[in-house]
Amino acid sequence: MARVFYGEPQQTEELPIVTGVQTEDVVTEQHMIGKDEIREAAAILAKYKQGKANLEARIVEEERWWQLRHWEMIKGDQRGTRTVLDENGKEVQVPNMGPMPTSAWLFNAIINKHADAMDNYPEPIVLPREQSDEQSADILSEVLPVILQHCDFEKTYSDNWWEKLKHGTAAYGVFWNPESENGLGDVDVRGIDLLKLFWEPGITDLQKSRNLFIVDLVDDDLLADAYPKLKGRHMGDTVDVKQYIYDESIDTSYKSVVVDWYYKVKVGSRTVLHYCKFVGDEVLYASENDPAYRETGFYDHGEYPVVLDPLWPEKGTPCGFGYVSICKDPQLYIDKLEANVLENAMMTSKKRFFVSDSTNVNVQEFMDWNRPLVHVQGELSDMRLKEITTDPLPSYTLNVIQAKVEEMKDTAANRDVNSGGTTGQVTAAAAIAALQEAGNKISRDIIVASYRVHAEVSSLCVELIRQFYNEARSFRITAPNGMGAYEYVQLSNAMMGPQPTGVMGADGLELYREPVFDLEISAQKKNPFSRMEQNERAKELYAMGFFAPENAQASMVALDMMDFEGIEDVRDKVNQGATLLNICQQQQQEIAQLQMLLQGMAGIQPEMPTEQGGGRNSQGTQKSAGKPLASGSNAVADTVMAAATPMTSYGQRLAARSKPNLNVGGNGAAPV
Repeated sequence: MARVFYGEPQQTEELPIVTGVQTEDVVTEQHMIGKDEIREAAAILAKYKQGKANLEARIVEEERWWQLRHWEMIKGDQRGTRTVLDENGKEVQVPNMGPMPTSAWLFNAIINKHADAMDNYPEPIVLPREQSDEQSADILSEVLPVILQHCDFEKTYSDNWWEKLKHGTAAYGVFWNPESENGLGDVDVRGIDLLKLFWEPGITDLQKSRNLFIVDLVDDDLLADAYPKLKGRHMGDTVDVKQYIYDESIDTSYKSVVVDWYYKVKVGSRTVLHYCKFVGDEVLYASENDPAYRETGFYDHGEYPVVLDPLWPEKGTPCGFGYVSICKDPQLYIDKLEANVLENAMMTSKKRFFVSDSTNVNVQEFMDWNRPLVHVQGELSDMRLKEITTDPLPSYTLNVIQAKVEEMKDTAANRDVNSGGTTGQVTAAAAIAALQEAGNKISRDIIVASYRVHAEVSSLCVELIRQFYNEARSFRITAPNGMGAYEYVQLSNAMMGPQPTGVMGADGLELYREPVFDLEISAQKKNPFSRMEQNERAKELYAMGFFAPENAQASMVALDMMDFEGIEDVRDKVNQGATLLNICQQQQQEIAQLQMLLQGMAGIQPEMPTEQGGGRNSQGTQKSAGKPLASGSNAVADTVMAAATPMTSYGQRLAARSKPNLNVGGNGAAPV
């Protein structure tokens, strides 16, 4: 069995052979991870970091723009300095005392897109590929959101959307945490800082990287508690981790860089994923050194447990670029122009004067506006004391600022209507909702791309459940009807493991299949305008008679030409109404037939109704409706007749005939 890194030419390495381990009559080679392999991995990590230097510098700079501290990042004007001439005519740098405004147009664009994303929080739906897996898929659809809720995925989703909008890429890590659930272990989905993630430069698909590294700074005392062999040792920095610019001073002298190293290995025709954790040149854990994972790999799915979510893609890298990259130039010019306008306004509002040396003016009295008199020696004239006038900026300056603001809005797809504002005479709520829906097409496109990434994350979660859920676990889920009711379901990997499908050939080789699931993502939460639109649509359909059972055929024709979310449920309701109407009509026909049959068996002809509402018997005698033909002392029959009032003449005669004569054999009266 040859061991090669994924992506390298398949060649057999000279590795030690362990006797007694046979696979297809070939002795299995066993490779152990030691100090030499760790040093080699650290060298690869250093190369990966060097290839990622430009991305790291861009991320740190964009974070300052997000914090509205971009004046500190402007080239040639660091922290608002300017060049002036001193008394000797030499150029010197002095603090720029002029205004440095920081308008938040870029900030506003990002927070609005983040709000759109959280209004459409995703929910995974697991679909089976075979009918026999429907029950497993239904249980996974109910349990998977609960598992994500347990690992606080909504916060992770929100935090990663900030990273995606600011820097263009969000990173999700899907791991198995053996310490959760009191040592039972569970799926753990968390965000990963791009400054701590390293991959092979030049690739666009993260899964094609030959190695993947995740680094973190950990306190030395915490490492010593978890790994006693490191007690009293400072392992230092395997690699220099890029840091953000913080306001507070952060001391990292007592921290060591811990590296999680993932790599793929060819084992025969299969590619397996292995994992190694090391600090310095010390191996803390290696799956290749663990007999339980040596052949199968650390994760059975064989994929790197990291999924990247780029905003707008770039060539030659799995990362993308975000709103700061495309909007920082308009933001910069808006702030510079506003700085000039503010500075001009301050200069215009503050009076200054030219004073001739031949006119001796008492400067203290002149500068003190509370003094009514200012003493002057010598002749005072307009030629000796003259006000310095500052002309206001032309009006086109404000027009340029407004044009740059409009450019920012168009570039960021953050028009006024997207923020809840309107222009013109649009005041109706339905019209505003329609404009917002039309203006949110870019947000919908970005969100759908994140849904595809969420499907990958959910798929990795399903695979971890398949591998590690050996014991059945109970989950509380909300009942389909809601109203605060709960249901409890059991989930284990027994229903997701290999299942026998038969035998093949004369050797009786048993065949197995593994259930395969597809992931579909829908929006769990909707914004108020989307809900309002659905409510208005429901009222319109009801007013037009779509839900009337007798209109079912016409309603189905119209629904076939429509397309909106939830249309399948509406079709089902219309079909149910039509089916119920057909059942009622059939039952009415059966009841009418039974009445005719009963009348025939009793030998009674049905009566013809008259205009007065009464009826005629077979002899044509008129009878009044609602009056019984006979009475007796039977309380039961009297009660039935009273309850049925008003009755037809036929009903009265039928009730009278049904009343027994209790006086027979007593006074000799004939029955009625």
